Amino acid sequence: MYVKKFEELSKSDIGIAGGKGANLGELTQAGIPVPPGFVVTAQAYEYFMDEAGINDKVMGILEKIDINDTKALQAAAEEIKQIIIESPIPDDLVLFIREYYNQLCQRVGEDDTDVAIRSSATAEDLPEASFAGQQDTFLHVSGDDEVIEYIRKCWASLFEARAIFYREENNFEHSKVYIAVVVQKMAIADKAGVMFTVNPSTGEEIALIEGSWGLGESVVSGDVTPDNYQVDKKNNEIINVTISDKKVMYTNDETGTSVKVEVPDELRKERVLSDEELVELTEMGKRVQAHYGEPMDTEWAFERDNLFLLQARPITTLGDAVADDAADDTSDLGDVLVRGLGASPGMASGEVKIILDIDELDKVEDGDVMVTTMTTPDMVPAMRRASGIVTDEGGVTCHASIISRELGIPCVVGTGDATSVLKENDGVTLDGKKGLVFAGISDAKSEEVVVAATAEAAPILTVTEVKANVSMPEAAERAAATGADGVGLLRTEHLMLTAGIHPGKFIADGREDELIDTIADNVQIVADAFYPKPVWYRTLDAPTDEFITLEGGENEPREHNPMLGWRGIRRELDQPEILKCEFKAIKKLHEKGYTNIGIMIPLSQSPAELVQAKALCSEVGLEPHKDVDFGMMVEIPAAAIMIDEYIDIGIDFVSLGTNDLTQYTLAVDRNNEFVAKHYTEEHPAVMKLIERTIKKCVAAGVKCSICGQAGSVPHIVEKLVGFGITSVSSNADAVAEVRKTVARAEQKIILDAARKRLE
Repeated sequence: MYVKKFEELSKSDIGIAGGKGANLGELTQAGIPVPPGFVVTAQAYEYFMDEAGINDKVMGILEKIDINDTKALQAAAEEIKQIIIESPIPDDLVLFIREYYNQLCQRVGEDDTDVAIRSSATAEDLPEASFAGQQDTFLHVSGDDEVIEYIRKCWASLFEARAIFYREENNFEHSKVYIAVVVQKMAIADKAGVMFTVNPSTGEEIALIEGSWGLGESVVSGDVTPDNYQVDKKNNEIINVTISDKKVMYTNDETGTSVKVEVPDELRKERVLSDEELVELTEMGKRVQAHYGEPMDTEWAFERDNLFLLQARPITTLGDAVADDAADDTSDLGDVLVRGLGASPGMASGEVKIILDIDELDKVEDGDVMVTTMTTPDMVPAMRRASGIVTDEGGVTCHASIISRELGIPCVVGTGDATSVLKENDGVTLDGKKGLVFAGISDAKSEEVVVAATAEAAPILTVTEVKANVSMPEAAERAAATGADGVGLLRTEHLMLTAGIHPGKFIADGREDELIDTIADNVQIVADAFYPKPVWYRTLDAPTDEFITLEGGENEPREHNPMLGWRGIRRELDQPEILKCEFKAIKKLHEKGYTNIGIMIPLSQSPAELVQAKALCSEVGLEPHKDVDFGMMVEIPAAAIMIDEYIDIGIDFVSLGTNDLTQYTLAVDRNNEFVAKHYTEEHPAVMKLIERTIKKCVAAGVKCSICGQAGSVPHIVEKLVGFGITSVSSNADAVAEVRKTVARAEQKIILDAARKRLE
């Protein structure tokens, strides 16, 4: 059948109606209020392509495309779309569509009712494939002629340049990818938004609801910061209400078209959802979750006080975290002063100390809440004294986030305006899980972030090792208590910052031995905590802006973009005396019997750098591969692409630094909240570089690990294990969960292999 009403579809009809259409049918059959509509099926699209005789022509164009040639890709996409838009639709299919649209108009009692026309792509034999965001949506389409026109445009959008690129990168055959089209009555929303039926980060049975004025497009697109609500599903108690300044909204103009307008002043900071509406939404969320048997991500709208669901899909990023229902209750903590991203879990109270200049660090005393634009390595001593950290900028992979998680300090990042909103010496309470800062000092206790395995629990054994990232000696015992299989990343920068003196000044002042001892003494603390497990020491990777404030750092150059500048191994080869001091420190420990330390060089872009680094190591009497394991970070696309050449030169191990690899591949500054939405380790290009590196290392017998933020994301870890990664190194607070994920992934591989043998 080429056209089906929602009532005729269920979640098992993805192959016919795509994910969006199948779920709308499932919701309709379950009695959930959904604006009525129908689906022009994937078979209708296939029929159109066959009858128009354009399949071979389209596939011929696709076969010649170089997706890395942006201009050629765009030109091919436009050519294919034009072919589809200009091709006639079979008369019988046109009649079907007109008939179903007219029936919809009669059902709602409107002539030429406004409908939304949305793509619902699917793939033959690939029901789990996700094509979200690849095709187009058209709102406020009216009249059967327009409906037919925009259905054809939806079909054409299957060949948008971004969609072609996505399929090529993910190895989907173009000829097996189809598109269904949802035609649904427009909900003229007074207020709309999204609802997760559980907390997507922790799995808590709490409905997380975001809402704003007008159509839901403003929330989904990220054009507005919506109100945020949390409702306890056990008793429908509203446990948190965060009202934002909602500056824009989407509404209908006199022609019925959706337009973005400014929110009236009296509504900007007005609460969108009442208590009664929140309970109604929560109850609907319970029904949907019970029907599907799993937590769901939904889109909703209120139209003249009537609640409709516009979409529902499983929460695909839900981990296995188990929340303590009694913990982290912030319902009575008072007014929310600022909100941002929850970067390090836990709650903390203290007096605000605003740090706008490095010279102000002495203001932070034990128990204060440190508030700054963004932390830098030379702020670490002050961070150690603080009870909590709040920043204007940054995301979950920024410096403040990483160090706070490692030290177990609650942290909220990316607030945008904390340094201007919060007042010096005022008491505040921050919730590092929810990303909220409240007025006043609270007696609420932080839930303990448990990183150690309990004595009663049987240890989980995995072939793939699970290691911890360590930045400071003080964090070593806590990290070792997790049962981690070693240290996959021991950062050097903070070890050197202990003295507050630029490493170059030690050498210039004739105090080279003091620098060597400083490094050796700090590394020894970590090596002791983990002995005999391996500890991989990364040599100095200090952007110039991070060392400029140290004593002796006044000669640091001022670079326009330090992240792309004089740092990593490129800098150390220009200043070989510093690198040789590091090698001498490791040699000193090796002579004491610490044979569990390996050396890895950071930010290499050329195999020649590896050759020079190994030569310097040999020069100080420490032989790579013989006395000490010698490896490298893969943080630059060039290193991933040229990994064969590095292997030929000789490396014992590789560690993927996905934080830098992602930002360099996507040209996205990971510390910049304005582009944070574009930063994702799961981008096909990043994952392709990761997969290539792992598989090349596996084939050559070289150990391969990962130490970036991606190593703490369960569904990414599953992919890494499938690629054959040797170890995964995560933040200490994620070790237990990563180990569970690794164990599941390994068991799945074994099970799949067993099933194949039985076939």
